[in-house]
Amino acid sequence: MDDYKRRTYGDVSVGMKGKVGIVVVDFQLAFTQEQYPLGGAPLVMRALKNTSRLLKVAREHRVPTACCFTAYKSKRDAPHWKISAVLEQFRIDHPSSALDPKIFDDSYDLLVRKTGPSIFFQTPVVPYFIKEGVETVIITGCNTSGCIRASTIDSFQWGFRTIVPEDCVGDIEEGPHKDNLRDVGRRYADIISADEAIAYIESSKANS
Repeated sequence: MDDYKRRTYGDVSVGMKGKVGIVVVDFQLAFTQEQYPLGGAPLVMRALKNTSRLLKVAREHRVPTACCFTAYKSKRDAPHWKISAVLEQFRIDHPSSALDPKIFDDSYDLLVRKTGPSIFFQTPVVPYFIKEGVETVIITGCNTSGCIRASTIDSFQWGFRTIVPEDCVGDIEEGPHKDNLRDVGRRYADIISADEAIAYIESSKANS
């Protein structure tokens, strides 16, 4: 038994309950196309594939879905990122800011532009979920150690039951991916699989 477990970290399961909502964090072309400096990481591409599967079922069951991308008008209105590719390419008018069509449905999804790591920070996602009666939020997207972690913590702080399917989120390296999932899984969220999330959505409980 590790010391965290001995001190009761992770003892309580959050569980999925009531109506679910899904957030899709930053599956923009900057991360999903290899021609861009941050694009094409294997774990991100795996997450893209599994999130696409999840969203297909979710939309069939009318699950509220919010997709975001990160972009700025210029370097001047961007925060103090330490990633030069973000400062140089994450602009509203840059082609890499567009969401990957594998996950985005403009006719269905709520689309928001975010300027910080969390999809919930200064965006209309929380009011949208409250209006829709969402109790459980499923977090998908990239990157696990950055925007996924921040979105997971904000979801927790807003009082949502927070669920992270391990195979629907990705990072540049496996180490930070696993470390951050283990850490938030001890504190704020349940870590499950895409198949488990799909099974819940397909059950009658998801739309109650």
